[in-house]
Amino acid sequence: MRLLIYGYGFAGKALARRMAAKGWAVSATYRDPEAAAAMRADGIDPVPAGDKAAIAERLGRTQAVLVATPPGPEGCPALQVLVPALARAGAFPDWIGYLSTTGVYGDRRGGWVFEESSLAARSPEGARRVAAERDWLEVGRGMGLTVTVHRLPGIYGPGRSAFDRLRDGRAIRYALPGHVFSRIHVEDLAAGLEASIARPRAGGIYNLCDDEPAPNSAVIAYAAQLLGVEAPPERLVDFGAMPPQARRFYDETKRVSNAKAKAELGWRPAFPTYREGLAAILKAGG
Repeated sequence: MRLLIYGYGFAGKALARRMAAKGWAVSATYRDPEAAAAMRADGIDPVPAGDKAAIAERLGRTQAVLVATPPGPEGCPALQVLVPALARAGAFPDWIGYLSTTGVYGDRRGGWVFEESSLAARSPEGARRVAAERDWLEVGRGMGLTVTVHRLPGIYGPGRSAFDRLRDGRAIRYALPGHVFSRIHVEDLAAGLEASIARPRAGGIYNLCDDEPAPNSAVIAYAAQLLGVEAPPERLVDFGAMPPQARRFYDETKRVSNAKAKAELGWRPAFPTYREGLAAILKAGG
């Protein structure tokens, strides 16, 4: 069995490790030649991201494809490469998974959102995700491919957690009553994708997140407690002084349901809240 990952980042690497441990061969795209060397060292077959012929050759013997690149102003870059390559190879993978974001739901003032909730993205990035989801689902219907969409909140894990922000002095706790967001440990994300690969459903859309939406301030305070350091004091929010990315984050609040992924995929997060996730990261030396 072979997996092709278009966009070998934090999520893609976690899925690659998981599937390789199950005996899968893994190919992944790259743009930087130095990244290709690192992939080879990890046992990954590197493929130039723009080489449609090389990608078509891999697709001809691939059962699962993960699309993990963000869309730009011109749409999803992976779609522009993979669709012609699929046609060229006459390939029909069992599963194509597109990684989207829960940002497609926009602001719900702390309310719950489900896969069937209306899409109300407020940022240009969120609107591009809505369009990319639509484009991939249309490709799936038009070409008879099993395309699934996975909507993700903030992803954390070793090397990307509140511990890192505390250690380098970047952790900020904003006093913003009622503001919560969902998150997912990268290993739970990989497990959710593996479950989707095992139960492919054309047009399936799944929220992959933990069980407890929580304030970012609480997450940082708990991480500080685990490290045995003093948590940064809460500060009032000054939206005008925030960088654009942070302002977009704090301008939206919602609770994301993972009930559908649990029911249809049989998936359960190993780290149902940030507490278990952070404790595991610290125990592993992260």
